[in-house]
Amino acid sequence: MSIWWFLPAVAGMACVLTGALRQYALSRRLMDIPNARSSHSVPTPRGGGVAIVLSFLSALPLLANAGLISWPLTWALLGAGSGVAMLGFLDDHGHIAARWRLLGHFAAAIWALYWLGGLSPLTAFGFALDLGWVGHALAAVYLVWLLNLYNFMDGIDGIASVETLCVCAGGAFIYALLGGVSVSLASDYAVPLLLAAATLGFLFWNFPLARIFMGDAGSGFLGITLGVLSLQAAWVAPHLFWSWLILLGVFIVDATFTLLRRLLRGDKVYEAHRSHAYQYASRQFGRHLPVTLAVLVINVCWLLPLALVVALGWVDGLVALLVAYAPLLWLAVRFRAGEREPLVTSPLENCK
Repeated sequence: MSIWWFLPAVAGMACVLTGALRQYALSRRLMDIPNARSSHSVPTPRGGGVAIVLSFLSALPLLANAGLISWPLTWALLGAGSGVAMLGFLDDHGHIAARWRLLGHFAAAIWALYWLGGLSPLTAFGFALDLGWVGHALAAVYLVWLLNLYNFMDGIDGIASVETLCVCAGGAFIYALLGGVSVSLASDYAVPLLLAAATLGFLFWNFPLARIFMGDAGSGFLGITLGVLSLQAAWVAPHLFWSWLILLGVFIVDATFTLLRRLLRGDKVYEAHRSHAYQYASRQFGRHLPVTLAVLVINVCWLLPLALVVALGWVDGLVALLVAYAPLLWLAVRFRAGEREPLVTSPLENCK
């Protein structure tokens, strides 16, 4: 059985489910209402990311049963992904205290790490680094941060979907290219392709101007799923972990720089805000589309080539990571990431 039979089915399923979820959200009045912290101006249904979750997770056991992916990776993704998505779904429908959400996020991360075997030894500057239990703890923090930063970065139309498509397509391309080197890599491209297909089906409804938003269920799920895939890649070839971090650079740099700047200023970082670089950029351009397309261009023209040369072993992973992140950091400063936000008197000032 070939993965290529699954991709159109998963994309179609996600597209149809997103349309159904949109009708459900409208009937239940599950709307994202614009306010002073919003980057949109029109009440929009939310929770469409559940379509990505259901279409992706339902296909995983079929692929594992067909021998296209390993069962340990399948269990890691099923358990961690469904747990995070359920927490996000409940939070979308009501409110769950931050401490309980965080506890659930760490439980999901520990589940995933159990099936992956923790954090593999990494390579940097030609040296192998085996951090042992410290590495496993850092890997749990990494997964929790990645799923939360995906939630933070899902603030304008299409940006989280486009980022996921770029990262998954880039990872699958690298795996396919290196397939002759590793039997595992020859089949591992199936999972990122499957996630890309599910995201593409949702993007039909989410591309600017969005007719439905992803919600916490979808964004958190994408974050932890991509984190699991990056850690799994490190077990196949340690330098591939750096390739995944490079591919995720747009979201990692903007979210991390913004968080650190707000922390240093003494802001309550758990409160909603709109001070990410991409949010300032969308207000400067007056629309979401130019920013979302800029993320696409950065991923394809800058981050993917650097991730590829690391995967091929031509450049040290950590060196390439620093090179990749340098202009992203400049963009974060250029677009005022983490700066105190101007007062907004009306949500209509946040145009799409």
